[in-house]
Amino acid sequence: MNRAKRFPYLFAAPAILLFLAFTVYPIIASFVLSFQERVNGEYVFAGLKNYSRLWNDDIFWTAMQNTFIIFVVQVPVMIILAMVLANVLNNQLLKLKGFFRVSFFLPAVTSLVAYSILFSIMLQEEGIINTALSYIGITAIPWLSDPFWAKASIIIAMTWRWTGYNMVIFLAALQNIPEDLYEAASLDGANKFKQFFYITVPQLKPVILFAGILSTIGTLQLFDEPFNLTGGGPADSTMTLGLYIYQSGFEYFDFGYASAIAYAVVVMVGILSIIQFKIAGDD
Repeated sequence: MNRAKRFPYLFAAPAILLFLAFTVYPIIASFVLSFQERVNGEYVFAGLKNYSRLWNDDIFWTAMQNTFIIFVVQVPVMIILAMVLANVLNNQLLKLKGFFRVSFFLPAVTSLVAYSILFSIMLQEEGIINTALSYIGITAIPWLSDPFWAKASIIIAMTWRWTGYNMVIFLAALQNIPEDLYEAASLDGANKFKQFFYITVPQLKPVILFAGILSTIGTLQLFDEPFNLTGGGPADSTMTLGLYIYQSGFEYFDFGYASAIAYAVVVMVGILSIIQFKIAGDD
């Protein structure tokens, strides 16, 4: 190979080496670790012991149930809100569009830890939200101490942070839809609602699929919100798979079992992504 043909490989080499060192190697190492357990300070091969342990682990099943409840409720609500906001902010008659777009997107650039702590302060028994509710005659809600409301708190916090992020994705896609489609539909007598459901939504199908898969991956890895808001409580009612991986690895130092949980999450993400592709009708 002459020198001219070597140059592209030389320029790509640093990125490839970093990718191998910080992405490929950890993936392989954690997979191998999932088949090991620590005995007398050393890791030894344990076969499928860590994976079989999952079937009898009540906390794992509780964490999976909690994660899926949050996923089933939060992701559709967030996607719908993001589409509606994007459609409103794409209207040519709306003034101060730049201001509103930035305002809705700002939560996405907020630190995960900072916004989780902020919500934990706001949702306390005597926090600003319960204080505001008291003015309209609603008694204090135990946002962080009741199993139902603790899940609701996490869903509200996630929706606040990620709706604007998905809105920007939908907004970019909306601007690529030809105006001729809307003009033709208007001439045929279709109102704004029909235009939204029969033109906008079908045209956004690939983007909806993309946002749905990203949200699925993010929700199944959910960690920051339950860790900072509720600590997984009360009584493991907000324990998620991501939080359980952290606890198994960094609190109990059972890295083999934590790796097995992580690969169980990988399988779930793959299955849910395939289901979403099938529902969307994409190969």
